[in-house]
Amino acid sequence: MKSVEGKVRKAAGLYGLIEDGDRIAVGVSGGKDSVALLHALASLSRYSESEFTLVAVIADERFGGADTDYTSILKLCDDLSVSAVIRRSNISEVVFDIKNELNPCSLCARMRRGILHDMAVDAGCGKIALGHHMDDAVETLFLNLFHQSRLESFRPKTYLSRKNITMIRPLVLCSEEETRAYVRRLGLPVVKSRCPMDGRSERETIKSFIREKEKEYPGFTRRTFHAMQSGGISGFGVTR
Repeated sequence: MKSVEGKVRKAAGLYGLIEDGDRIAVGVSGGKDSVALLHALASLSRYSESEFTLVAVIADERFGGADTDYTSILKLCDDLSVSAVIRRSNISEVVFDIKNELNPCSLCARMRRGILHDMAVDAGCGKIALGHHMDDAVETLFLNLFHQSRLESFRPKTYLSRKNITMIRPLVLCSEEETRAYVRRLGLPVVKSRCPMDGRSERETIKSFIREKEKEYPGFTRRTFHAMQSGGISGFGVTR
């Protein structure tokens, strides 16, 4: 349990993610990663040398045309003394009904990020934290390599000039299994995704590829990430 919180603290220092006086919006989908991030940041805020406050921002895509039940997440926020804001949207209708996208994940992700960024600004936050971990970074590297011939991933810290906010990813030193175990040991609530593409996206194909490589070469994911750090790919080897 402490390893996740310790790695979040390490990432914050290594990449300059959190500064004194920050007001940080935490994007919470209800999935294990965002819930782990919320809890770890709330814990860090209690003993960090930097004083910062958190706001949980929840963008409901309303899959199936119905509001998602975030009761358990709101209770967690209350237990952690973190204020929470939910914004309902028509993302599902736009992506699946109006646009009828054959590959809906990219449009859905862009629309959701846009809503979260607006929510962060509206909540008076200068930063927004997302729950992407080490495995996500490696998967994104291979997605970009295989589909766009680009050897890059997302960055641990990105300034969004159009919104005047900074996007941070404090879980980037944690593996997916570490976040899963953290949520399980603490008994944190998880809201299962109702997305009809869940488990069927191109990212799932990359996940399967990486799982096979892990069987052939144990430690493949972690070594790939360390190579990203050694090569300074997407800012992972650059500190502030």
